[in-house]
Amino acid sequence: MRRFEFVEGTSAKFWMAGVEGANFIVVYGRLGTPGQRKEKAFPSEDGARKELDKKIAEKLREGYHEVAADAAASAPAGAKGAAAASAKLSLPQRGRAPRADKALIDRAAASLDSLAKSAGRRSWVVQRAADRARRDVRSLGTVDPATIPALSGPFDALVALAAAPKGHKRIPLSVVCSLLAELDVAAYEKATAAWKSSIAPTAATAKVVDAMVKQRDAIEDAELSLRVGVLLAQRPGRAGTVSKHGVARRFAKDVKPHLESYLVSKGGRIRGHLDAIETKGDPTLAAVVSALKSA
Repeated sequence: MRRFEFVEGTSAKFWMAGVEGANFIVVYGRLGTPGQRKEKAFPSEDGARKELDKKIAEKLREGYHEVAADAAASAPAGAKGAAAASAKLSLPQRGRAPRADKALIDRAAASLDSLAKSAGRRSWVVQRAADRARRDVRSLGTVDPATIPALSGPFDALVALAAAPKGHKRIPLSVVCSLLAELDVAAYEKATAAWKSSIAPTAATAKVVDAMVKQRDAIEDAELSLRVGVLLAQRPGRAGTVSKHGVARRFAKDVKPHLESYLVSKGGRIRGHLDAIETKGDPTLAAVVSALKSA
């Protein structure tokens, strides 16, 4: 049988379904309990399988996520029981496998350098350079710029420009994070470490960087912390950025089930985790966190 779970706020439920012959079978209840079993007979096995597909689609729309079919259904009751019963989800792979193609590397290096040189210019100029850089970086797959001499210098320059204090030429943090989302997670860890040690309190991105660093330190899964951090760096309403609705949609589809699963395994809850993000003094970050809570 296929197993689905929903854990949010005070809710911690599971729902399992399968087909035996022409019978559609479900078992459901609170995590940490055996649940209740129901069966429904259909004229044919095909009819039962259509009902299975229909009900699974409904559960996914309701916010359930699929877990391992052998996840423990008889764990202790309560929050700890929910944590024990919830199986950890595997994040889908980002991007393509790395490609060591010199022509592609040279083109990406030139695009990164062009993006760095656009610092301080009109927003549409920066965005055009950013789109080109992201496209060229994506063509390389999830490489680590630190291991490729032609890329390391230009990329380090962009990381520094994202943390520049007010009054200095800079590249938006969201732009650099859009590049980090295409690269090996090691690049994100290096960038956040650099920002943590060099960011000025007066920098426009200081509050967001602090939130990203705290997420990196709090979430032991580096890949998951990257995906949360990149969303926190979004600046809805600015040219080339995703809307608040888009942030919520991305979070709900690509990140929330995995973050929820991770937090439950640690005995936590997603709402409390988001509530702990300090947003005072940065209304845009506050709007992003609010969008995540609404997802």
